[in-house]
Amino acid sequence: MMAAASASFSAGPQSPKPRAESGLTLEMERVELGYFLAEVADLPDDCRYMYALHAEKDGTLKTSERPDPASKFQPEGVHGRSQVVDLDDFVWTDSEWRAPALKDTVFYELHVGTYTREGTFDALHEYLPKLAELGVTTIELMPVAQFPGAHNWGYDGVYPYAVQNTYGGPGALQRLVNAAHGHGLAVALDVVYNHMGPEGNYLADFGPYFTRRYKTPWGEALNFDGPDSEAVRRFFIDNAIQWFEKYHIDVLRLDAIHGIFDFSASPFLGELQEHVVEAGKRLGRELILVAESDLNDSKVLRSRDKSGYGIAAQWNDDFHHSVHTLLTHESNGYYRDFGTTADLATVIKRRWLYSGQYSKFRKTRHGNSAQDFARSRLVVYSQNHDQVGNRTCGERLSELVGFESQKLAAGVTLLSPFVPLIFMGEEYGEMAPFLYFTDHGDPDLVRAVREGRRAEFVEFGWHDDIPDPQDPGTFERSRLHHSYDKEPHRTTRRFYQELLRLRREHDLAGDGHWQVISDESKKVLILLRTRGSEALTMLFNFGDEMLEETAEFETESGVGGWARILCSSDTKWRGPGNDGDDRIQLLPQSFLVLQNESVE
Repeated sequence: MMAAASASFSAGPQSPKPRAESGLTLEMERVELGYFLAEVADLPDDCRYMYALHAEKDGTLKTSERPDPASKFQPEGVHGRSQVVDLDDFVWTDSEWRAPALKDTVFYELHVGTYTREGTFDALHEYLPKLAELGVTTIELMPVAQFPGAHNWGYDGVYPYAVQNTYGGPGALQRLVNAAHGHGLAVALDVVYNHMGPEGNYLADFGPYFTRRYKTPWGEALNFDGPDSEAVRRFFIDNAIQWFEKYHIDVLRLDAIHGIFDFSASPFLGELQEHVVEAGKRLGRELILVAESDLNDSKVLRSRDKSGYGIAAQWNDDFHHSVHTLLTHESNGYYRDFGTTADLATVIKRRWLYSGQYSKFRKTRHGNSAQDFARSRLVVYSQNHDQVGNRTCGERLSELVGFESQKLAAGVTLLSPFVPLIFMGEEYGEMAPFLYFTDHGDPDLVRAVREGRRAEFVEFGWHDDIPDPQDPGTFERSRLHHSYDKEPHRTTRRFYQELLRLRREHDLAGDGHWQVISDESKKVLILLRTRGSEALTMLFNFGDEMLEETAEFETESGVGGWARILCSSDTKWRGPGNDGDDRIQLLPQSFLVLQNESVE
């Protein structure tokens, strides 16, 4: 802890000046638990300030000026002064808004900086009607907490409470959420509680926020279970509640919780969930946490009274890896653990593939059972920012596989019993890559990032020239083209729209019985879903041969009298098939949806 502290304030629009000339300076009083306090009345919203930290070392008093670690806005970037912001000043018009239930949710993940040419929250407003029309329910923003420079994925943020200045700041985020709700769209936000970025990270100057007992791949581990960790936990819990209360966010996606190390009897993640539930009761709406984890540990979903965290849902990488390997036949890195239709069938049956068996990639047993949990508590995707952006050249499926395979990936994802996620541009076959980009100011950090990216790709055998994350052109190449008025993009978007319509109308995430069958010799996956008097059979052909023996599909499904309601290979979807053919015919890399309403 610092020995003493003071705060200096100045008017906002002017450039920084030495503290003696900058205006008011206040000594802060030490209070309990190592906090320092000074009360100041009637500060204008444009007022900017710094904290002066005084520490005695070798008999000399040294002073360091630092931005506020709980700053709401950093208009001058990660090294500059913090700005006073009244988050209660915004006039909301969404008092009647309620987000859809988790089971009815369709996420649409986007990066604010690359989604539009302007790269701002305000520029996103134009696209809200199009997203609502598509059929998604929830836009999911990659992290917007203040990061260094003008562009970054957001996972290098260092001010968890501050909204990125180059995106438009806190008021612009409030406007976006309010507008999204007006269009019937919920808003999810990606938050990072496993580490802080390296540049502009002054948090350690204010207290024991970090620990050396654990390590993360991205930076120092946060102190969630050591001495003085209560204040650290509260810092991040209050941050989560801020997004719900002050910005009306509906869902928080917790980044890589396997990097949150906490071996206390009451883990941080469980405590966070309890506070979110309490906040939801206070605000009169359901607030949802979704976790990203690669541990396949059902503890994430298990209720608090059963020693779990009680989090509503988690991302499911096993689904992605199963679909990706079937389509691309890649087998390096973690893809070596996947590759058959039986793998994908197991994921749909048991929620994920690895539930305690040996993993060749990890060289140990991996995961435990999640079979008791509803599939609507798992979020699945055929693409997302990680799986695209962490490739050497940021290739999307539109670059890696053909048009029929892209439709096949969409079908098995959007018609699954899980909660689906669409990665920005996927719905129209965007061709621009999504690359890893940074805008750091520290030359040593820039060099370390470049070397780290090269090391990441060794396991996958990717030897292509690696785009320089620091090159502005890398960021520019990642901007979306929004070419959905041209073919085949127009048809791809209509196809996604039709799949989401079928998902809604048949309530595929609702109650119902699912039967899952795979035939590895034919590379076919069959899903039979019965609900009341209705049954749907979905036939997915991941192979390279056409299959048209009607009898074998009727035998597998156990019923006859099916009517075809969607075929991905029909010419209306720019496929090679025959729209008027009622036979059960599966062309290579295609799928078929059949309906029967005589089931008892």
